[in-house]
Amino acid sequence: MNVLNSMPPYNLFGLDNSTYENSKIVAIPIPYDSTTSYKSGTREGPRVIIESSRNIELYSELLEKDISKVGIYTTDEILPDMSSPENMVNRIYNEVIPILEDDKIPLLLGGEHTIMVGALKAVSEKYGKDNFSVLHFDAHSDSRDIFMDTKYSHACVMARARELCNSCYSVGVRSIDEEDYEKYSDILYMKNIQNMSNDEVSNSIIKNTKKDIYLTFDLDAIDPSEMPSVGTPEPNGMKFKDLVDIFSKVLKEKNIIGMDFNELDPIPGFNAPNYLAAKLIYLVIGYAFE
Repeated sequence: MNVLNSMPPYNLFGLDNSTYENSKIVAIPIPYDSTTSYKSGTREGPRVIIESSRNIELYSELLEKDISKVGIYTTDEILPDMSSPENMVNRIYNEVIPILEDDKIPLLLGGEHTIMVGALKAVSEKYGKDNFSVLHFDAHSDSRDIFMDTKYSHACVMARARELCNSCYSVGVRSIDEEDYEKYSDILYMKNIQNMSNDEVSNSIIKNTKKDIYLTFDLDAIDPSEMPSVGTPEPNGMKFKDLVDIFSKVLKEKNIIGMDFNELDPIPGFNAPNYLAAKLIYLVIGYAFE
């Protein structure tokens, strides 16, 4: 029986005939928010990103092509391990290893930012901690060593990243504690970005990162006027149009070896931020594999 006007398949961007074998990118939904410290709900992020993405036009007028043809496969959701944050990190690590072994690009959909650590552990083992950079977009430095009695809190991800990779660069930060502000020099603060052109921001990223990058993107990097659906919406953030312009320049010079987008905390009945998140992911893929 033929079903007329059926909805697209339930996967990232609603792709027909998407298989693991024919895909370059493997999207992994991770509905986990165990260590959220202010407002919980990011466990719903992967679901609404996928739902919104199924309504995106696959042809991009910006890139003048169908971005999805790179091949994007969506796995089942990873079941959260609630026994401890460290055990959840290790669960994600074990899921990402075979994807990297098959020379595919893991794309994690969070969930809280802690999901990055498991993927980065696997990436670091494959590529070596001296041979790539972590490019981190975030309103917060996430650089505490321990927060709420765990090293695997969402507030500690960049402390763990600096253990797994010797080249890290954070962009858009506008919230950091005094000790870390004096300690770290690998941060491009929002107070500097607001006085820079997009070309200057792009050149700073290109200069301070290696050819191969792992991209970790906390959606609270975006200004709350455009992205209110996050756990801690810091004012004075980056704008979508500027981010797209920056990525169009940076990703011409870099190779993405893994990425995650996280911290979407959906507001019931307000779909625009969910759609923005899905659209940003789609355009990043397009520019990364142009």
